[in-house]
Amino acid sequence: MKKLFFAVLLLFTTLSFAQDRKEIIIDVGQTKLVKKSLIALPSFLFFGNPSTPNFVEIGKTLFDVVKNDLDVSALFTFIDKNAYLEDPDKKGLKPITEEKNGFNFEPWKKIGTEFLVRAGYFLKKDSIEFEAYLYHVPTSKLLFGKKYNATKSAARTIAHTFCNDVINTLTGKKGIYLTKLVVVSDRGGKGHKEIFTMDWDAFDGSVKKHTDIRSITASPTWSPDAKKIAFSAFEQNRGTKARNHNLLLLDMVTGKLSTISDQKGGYNSGPTFFPDGKSLLFTLSKNGEADIHRYYLDDKKIIRITRGPLSAMNVEANVAADGKKIAFSSNRSGLAMIYVMDASGSNVTRLTFAGNFNASPSFSPDGKLIAFAGYDKDQDNFDIFLMHSNGENLIRLTGSQKRSSHRMANNEDPSFSPDGRHIVFSSDRTGTKQIYIVNLDGSDERRLTFDNFTYEKPRWSPYLD
Repeated sequence: MKKLFFAVLLLFTTLSFAQDRKEIIIDVGQTKLVKKSLIALPSFLFFGNPSTPNFVEIGKTLFDVVKNDLDVSALFTFIDKNAYLEDPDKKGLKPITEEKNGFNFEPWKKIGTEFLVRAGYFLKKDSIEFEAYLYHVPTSKLLFGKKYNATKSAARTIAHTFCNDVINTLTGKKGIYLTKLVVVSDRGGKGHKEIFTMDWDAFDGSVKKHTDIRSITASPTWSPDAKKIAFSAFEQNRGTKARNHNLLLLDMVTGKLSTISDQKGGYNSGPTFFPDGKSLLFTLSKNGEADIHRYYLDDKKIIRITRGPLSAMNVEANVAADGKKIAFSSNRSGLAMIYVMDASGSNVTRLTFAGNFNASPSFSPDGKLIAFAGYDKDQDNFDIFLMHSNGENLIRLTGSQKRSSHRMANNEDPSFSPDGRHIVFSSDRTGTKQIYIVNLDGSDERRLTFDNFTYEKPRWSPYLD
């Protein structure tokens, strides 16, 4: 999948690096405490003939994607263009000390600019050349500069890649802007719910349908290398007319679909991969019992991890990044609550004691936090909650009313971004389930999908670059 995903990128040419890449300029170790930096993002210059077809549209795409990516990072506050003391449209991309028509750092310093982006682009017959620089204004230093060359259809990918470079340069961590989401959606029509993927920002042109089950699919999850997606589907078993909730595996490179478990008379659902990608957990319900099992992809061996107790349901397992802990939902206490246990199934510990129904636990990439959906009986809705992996410091991240009534909306299916700084989830606040993201302190909640289809069970991919 990685090879296919980056086939559109032809070349990345490094122009210069003036900043030691090991130096961290913005520390994102404590997400809630990050002070937003003032950044200037002037319009991108076009180096070409004004009669060139689509140059305005392509430039707008580049600019809009860059601005949205940097805004979502929650690291910057954009300086209003009316505050600029120098007209960037009449200046070059480099300082006046390097080129005759270059810009001056002093006007940017006077308005408190911390970071300055200067960028321009040139269109050839079938390709774009995007040249971009990031400057640290207080020190008048270039942090990095690059040329990005790609096909015209890859303008968004160029912009996402540039923003990844910005984040990596300033924080020392990878950016999320080339990642994807996998979801269950009915946008294929006929009431069927199939597996779809899309760019992390849900750009409509990136949405791709991957299955044709012609039924109901559920609970997709990425393999650690993003080359496979496991999910469950309600399908007719071979040789019979009976339908069953089976567990399937989709190869994202070949498109091949295979069956992991189709044990009859119950549900094979809720898959989650172990970090090494060699095995996964899923819930097998049979004879009135629902327990977590481990499936090994090589020899297809299945090992039972939980056993009740007393026919309790154990579902929606999620494995920590180190592979040592499993979070899951269980009604063994009478109500569905969040628990953790060792990978072997031992040392079961209850984490939540509030609410009436807690579901869909999701570990943060560093294993320090767990997000989950909790049902509030008084409000008659689900919201996204966040807590430390030991169950302490519980906070509510969401809370919104439905557009058509005064009832509270349901916010469900949380999944962390690979950098651990955002959570994607589904919400029915507009009448149909749509995809949203939120920061870990509940701030900057954003809607990603804008249509009348339904989107459920979003899962953020690992890094793809």
